[in-house]
Amino acid sequence: MSSGLGSLGLITDPSSAYSTVNLMAYSSSKTALNAVTVAFAKELDPLGIKVNAVEPGNVATDLNGNSGVLAPAEGAASAIRLATIGEDGPTAGFFGVDASVQPW
Repeated sequence: MSSGLGSLGLITDPSSAYSTVNLMAYSSSKTALNAVTVAFAKELDPLGIKVNAVEPGNVATDLNGNSGVLAPAEGAASAIRLATIGEDGPTAGFFGVDASVQPW
């Protein structure tokens, strides 16, 4: 489970909502997670195992004072979708809550 705050593309894009948020430890850990996602995807691809990162969206959690617009169950939907992809599904990708490809 990643975050837009782990995307170097989004946090450096002035038009992105993520560019105005600075949660240093959280963002750097999610950026590292994104890099590990790609490494595991490359390592496990010969075995047919898919590894992807997904952003759940603006979910109400303790991190944002429960001010997110999505319930935890709604945020989990994106992860469940990727966890149940078929053999022809993507690997080494970063996807948003709406299944859109996110920039690393």
